[in-house]
Amino acid sequence: MQTSQLAFYFFSIILIVAASRVITSKNPVHAAMFLVLAFFTAACLWITLGAEFLAIALVLVYVGAVMVLFIFVVMMLDINREKERRRYRNWLLPVLIIAGVMVAEMFFVLGEQNLGIDSTPYPIFNDPNYSNTKELGRLIYTEYVYAFEIAAVILLVAIVAAIALTLRVRNNKRANDVADQVSTSSTGRIRMLSDLNDDIDANKRKDL
Repeated sequence: MQTSQLAFYFFSIILIVAASRVITSKNPVHAAMFLVLAFFTAACLWITLGAEFLAIALVLVYVGAVMVLFIFVVMMLDINREKERRRYRNWLLPVLIIAGVMVAEMFFVLGEQNLGIDSTPYPIFNDPNYSNTKELGRLIYTEYVYAFEIAAVILLVAIVAAIALTLRVRNNKRANDVADQVSTSSTGRIRMLSDLNDDIDANKRKDL
């Protein structure tokens, strides 16, 4: 067995174990750390397959930014674990059914012609001057441009939906009135401290 195959099986085993621990860990922080390990191991697999740019992007974007933010959010949340466990038990059977249907669909769509070892040979490495980043950009903006644009629109809709769901209107918030800012004169933009003190004294006398 070659060294590349040993590396592939080594990282694959770690990836499977880490992914399984993400969904079986009772502690959310531990689950997030196992997800970081899964991302990093997937990046190592991509490096063995010759996709260095995707591996670096995965480490920098997900492990270095998204997962760090996710870990901080999880650590700041006050999660009622017993309540969440009861919810997980109630949804366990539907989740297993949906997961089984998804796995069956993947096997039916892909089939043995796309999942077999002979149909997916080990990648052939090109000369040192070959740039997989350039080739990736060419494929995204030529053959897969519609899929790329659709994915971008879906992400934009998800961002807008997240903002709309988390938007809270508060009655006691302080906001600037744009109309007052635009219609103000040059003399009213700067107020002297003495004028401000006079206004404060006038308000105190009214309260009395």
